Amino acid sequence: MDKREARLRRARKTRVRIAEQCMTRLVVYRSNAHIYAQIVAPTGDRVLASASTAEADVRKSLKNGGNRTAATEIGKRIAERAKAVGVETVAFDRAGYRFHGRVQALAEAAREAGLKF
Repeated sequence: MDKREARLRRARKTRVRIAEQCMTRLVVYRSNAHIYAQIVAPTGDRVLASASTAEADVRKSLKNGGNRTAATEIGKRIAERAKAVGVETVAFDRAGYRFHGRVQALAEAAREAGLKF
């Protein structure tokens, strides 16, 4: 089992637990260059809101999309967009990543901006 398979195995376990609770998910994906966040409906078939460092207006304001500063900005944006569609409580799906660094920065910024999880 390589690193990717191990991460996906951890992610599957978390997603099963969240699906049993029928909660709206805040899903995080990170690459070396960018970080992405999505609010997914409890049924798992629709994305209600999304934010990423790959967006044009975010790229203009940030030098690097793959650091904690960028993750903090995306956390604030996803919380604002979630509130705009009426979502205030979510389950945090870290997609098998450790709750550390960029993932932690995004989560803390989303909490400060008003999302509850």
